[in-house]
Amino acid sequence: MTPLHPKLFSGPITFLKSAPQLQFLPDPSVPEIAFAGRSNVGKSSLINALTNRNGLARTSNTPGRTQELNFFDVGDPLVFRICDMPGYGYAKAPPKVVQKWRFLINDYLRGRAVLKRTFVLIDSRHGIKPVDEEVMEMLDRAAVSYRVVLTKADKVKQEALDITAEQVAAIAKKHPAAHPDLLLTSSEKKQGIDELRLAVLEAVQS
Repeated sequence: MTPLHPKLFSGPITFLKSAPQLQFLPDPSVPEIAFAGRSNVGKSSLINALTNRNGLARTSNTPGRTQELNFFDVGDPLVFRICDMPGYGYAKAPPKVVQKWRFLINDYLRGRAVLKRTFVLIDSRHGIKPVDEEVMEMLDRAAVSYRVVLTKADKVKQEALDITAEQVAAIAKKHPAAHPDLLLTSSEKKQGIDELRLAVLEAVQS
């Protein structure tokens, strides 16, 4: 296989579909990369920065707006897909909605053979919360390889960022399916975006 080049992110990337339930998933014909994270962690902004698009993934000041699995086609001809997963842990969402999201995420993670890697986004200002640990344990049980990405790194002073990164790395090392290295990113300052692109391409080809 010819190694994929980061220029792929400058080429065609299009929204494919939203899947509210598993039967609406696209055909598993190409590798998939998923992004998971708490509501308001900056997931849509990071996907937009990754793909060098302003409005590919919807950003909203209302956490929990993304309630379905959203798929984006990368490359023409198609090379791989990005799955933007519903934000989890939004306290104001009705319990039935939260449960529905959880089942959808859980079923997708456990049953998707073409899923190469999940990137679990953690807010640099808050570190890992119990709900993040739950998702990491879910990924461990599903034997889905994942990598932790710290977002909004520009919103924290360097000293505090270093402490958070150290704490998050220590927790990640206890999880069998977690990649040992963290990625530190800022969608606003484009910090770590090149490294994230390389990590995505590496996972696609794994």
